[in-house]
Amino acid sequence: MAKDEQKSNYGADAITVLEGLDPVRKRPGMYIGSTSAAGLHHLIWEVVDNSIDEAMAGHANEITVSLLPDGMVEVIDNGRGIPVEKHKVTGLSALETVLTKLHAGGKFGGGGYKVSGGLHGVGVSVVNALSSYLKAEIRRDGKLWRQEYKRGLPQGNVKSVGPAEGTGTTITFKADSEIFTELEFNWGKILDRLRQQSYLTKGITINVNDKREGHKEKRYRFHFEGGVKSYIKSLHRGKSVKNETIFYTDKEINGCRVEVALQYNDEYNETVLSFANNIHNPEGGTHLVGFKSALTRTLNNYGRSKNLLKEKQENLSGEDVREGLTAIISVKLADPQFEGQTKGKLGNAEMKGYVEQVMGDSLSIFLEEHPKEAEAIIGKCVLSAQARMAARTARATILRKGALEGMTLPGKLADCSSRHPEECELYIVEGDSAGGSAKQGRDRRFQAILPLRGKILNVERARLDKMLANTEIKNLIIALGANIDEQFDLEKLRYHRIIIMTDADVDGAHIRTLLLTLFFRHFTPLVDHGHIYIAMPPLFQVKKGTSVFYAYSEEEKDDKVKEWGGMPDQIEIVEEDENGETEIIEAEETEEAKAEVKSKAAAKISIQRYKGLGEMNPEQLWDTTMDPERRIVKQVTIEDAAKADQIFDMLMGDNVAPRKNFIQTHAKKVENLDI
Repeated sequence: MAKDEQKSNYGADAITVLEGLDPVRKRPGMYIGSTSAAGLHHLIWEVVDNSIDEAMAGHANEITVSLLPDGMVEVIDNGRGIPVEKHKVTGLSALETVLTKLHAGGKFGGGGYKVSGGLHGVGVSVVNALSSYLKAEIRRDGKLWRQEYKRGLPQGNVKSVGPAEGTGTTITFKADSEIFTELEFNWGKILDRLRQQSYLTKGITINVNDKREGHKEKRYRFHFEGGVKSYIKSLHRGKSVKNETIFYTDKEINGCRVEVALQYNDEYNETVLSFANNIHNPEGGTHLVGFKSALTRTLNNYGRSKNLLKEKQENLSGEDVREGLTAIISVKLADPQFEGQTKGKLGNAEMKGYVEQVMGDSLSIFLEEHPKEAEAIIGKCVLSAQARMAARTARATILRKGALEGMTLPGKLADCSSRHPEECELYIVEGDSAGGSAKQGRDRRFQAILPLRGKILNVERARLDKMLANTEIKNLIIALGANIDEQFDLEKLRYHRIIIMTDADVDGAHIRTLLLTLFFRHFTPLVDHGHIYIAMPPLFQVKKGTSVFYAYSEEEKDDKVKEWGGMPDQIEIVEEDENGETEIIEAEETEEAKAEVKSKAAAKISIQRYKGLGEMNPEQLWDTTMDPERRIVKQVTIEDAAKADQIFDMLMGDNVAPRKNFIQTHAKKVENLDI
């Protein structure tokens, strides 16, 4: 269909209506996932997705997203503009229909879109329902049309307010404070998402502006002609690669588009990201299955044909060919079938065959045309296979299915009495001293303690066989009871809350990072399902007379001192001795002197800085860090696996230069550095 013909067909008749808008404000979580920060940002994604759909249909090439003062967000595109004429079914304008009716849009067979990524067409109406104010401005037919809304209710009809050049849509909205618990947009999160959308829609320009009050004005412009090939380059920045030339293919097959890019690096981990209609599918789906199948088969066929795999040598496994692989699979199709509300997995059966065919044909040609790089890739995979064979013995010791059940729990583990995983929690504690306090202070019914001796192995630089030789890691695997890597079984997990509790110093931060690296690389479902937490012990104890306050930051400590009327000469910084005793004021042993000391001590404010968990007695550790009623714990979540992969690689990998640059850049932000 010609572009002009498509344009003329995109009128009110192309808008299909399925149901009304009332449920959205009552149950917002059903539509945007949550009313916290994630849901807040989802509003921007939904409006931008509509503009991206215009770009994917070939009608827009520029989108501008601006964060404005007073919590307003503006999204402008140069697409066709939402139709404004009357809709036959609703009797309302097409614009008002789209903004006030769920499942009303050009994505349900009306001919508006061939490919779309919006939230099944509910996107912009949900944004309208959950905004205290929304303004839609349409440039269409030489006129500028405008309509305003408050909490989803129109404040008048669509009106022409003057002439306009070109076409497009501008949506300006303000998230409703009655709905959302968080109203502050995260600039970094928005940049990451829109940069990703630019990679996935090659040739589009996305402008991002921060014009909020109290923020330094910032402007970014994203434009990538290379598509997902450019995405691979960004993911491999600072890494040592095996094939300098990135494999890339972009082909259409039976009305569906398949775009794939891949490159190998020197590391042991794989980063494979799959997308359908620009929507990330963290659980993969049929397109990922087709990719994996074609990759393994094609590399084995090439290796055999060129004698890079010897006659008696086993075929490379899927695990072998994905070690050190970074790949992006992006497919575009007319009717995507996703599993689950979050679109975590693509279900269209035909996409397996399409991706397999495109990938197999294109990769075969690439390997023939780049023999040196093909040899480097096969060599990397062969080394991986050899390491896998060497690790079999190690795996047999504790990774066999069912082997863990017969194993004795580690002697250092102080287990809890409950056998209901959903109520049990495991504290991973740094050192025997803190472990002793935690064991005495805990609630034995549901809290288990596993002390670590020293720092665990840096798994970013180690294969599985070396990991399993490390006692601390082995103890942790056995304690969790759910195995590791591809044999990990979440249903066998013995504790649903795994809490990392380390000292508030450099060593504690390093141990915490080592543990997070282990969980991210080898126990990924624990992170994905929100089972990992970080304990937040207090930094200070502030004491005045019999009153005690625990402060978790410098600001909290200073505020409490001011509240208690503290002056510099009334404050004493105290250190506990080995027995946990402090002496603030010395005086002669007379009754009169003792009384004076007592009154002075009551007026004095003493501040104790905790450098280690071992400085707290069991009661203090329970009160501040382990009591579910009073403790502060932070749940570890990862929204962007690719970015997390880069950060872990930079912090824990072999390449020193990026880490040095990171430390120099952020050093000034570090406060209270204890060495």
